[in-house]
Amino acid sequence: MDATSLPGLRTSYEGRPLLESDMAADPISQFAFWFQEALAAGLPEPNAMVLATASAGGRPSARTVLLKGYDERGFVFYTNYESRKGRDLTENPRASLLFPWHPIRRQVRVEGSVVRLSHAESADYYASRPYGSRIGAWASRQSAVVHSREQLDERYEELAARWPEDPPAPDFWGGYRVVPTEVEFWQGQLDRMHDRLRYRLTHPGWVLERLAP
Repeated sequence: MDATSLPGLRTSYEGRPLLESDMAADPISQFAFWFQEALAAGLPEPNAMVLATASAGGRPSARTVLLKGYDERGFVFYTNYESRKGRDLTENPRASLLFPWHPIRRQVRVEGSVVRLSHAESADYYASRPYGSRIGAWASRQSAVVHSREQLDERYEELAARWPEDPPAPDFWGGYRVVPTEVEFWQGQLDRMHDRLRYRLTHPGWVLERLAP
């Protein structure tokens, strides 16, 4: 398929209407319900989410990361603090998340401020990771230029030899929590008349609003 075919490339969405009366009182409860339905639908990696950040100068950047926890405080992921996203979040501690659950014609979008987890919280999660992933966190100075694949592999082998069993959590690696101020639930519908219901945080609490598609 070439670029001239793109205007005709479309999918017709059809789903059960998403009504205000169907929604939970808060966005985290609603997310938990939809996340369980995404799991039940057999979606590959339903916890994969697009994380968008911006530098202090407003230069945007997006990438896919994995959600590793959520509760009433927000949505948690882990990364290298020295990566591009880590640098962005130091300069501009706000982010957007997108869960693209296209096979079930749904999306969830989150906006909010971002805070680091404590080292103790990050270390607890780090200890639960597979051994190879723990060594990998040490071996990769994420987003830095490397000269070759061989250089990466050599660094990995050196660190595996240094810590053959129980590597400690790096001080340059850990968790972030996106504390939501807006959470939008999108349900695809026919004729692009999609349902968009957004929770917005106000001083009394969450308000639910319908947005035009």
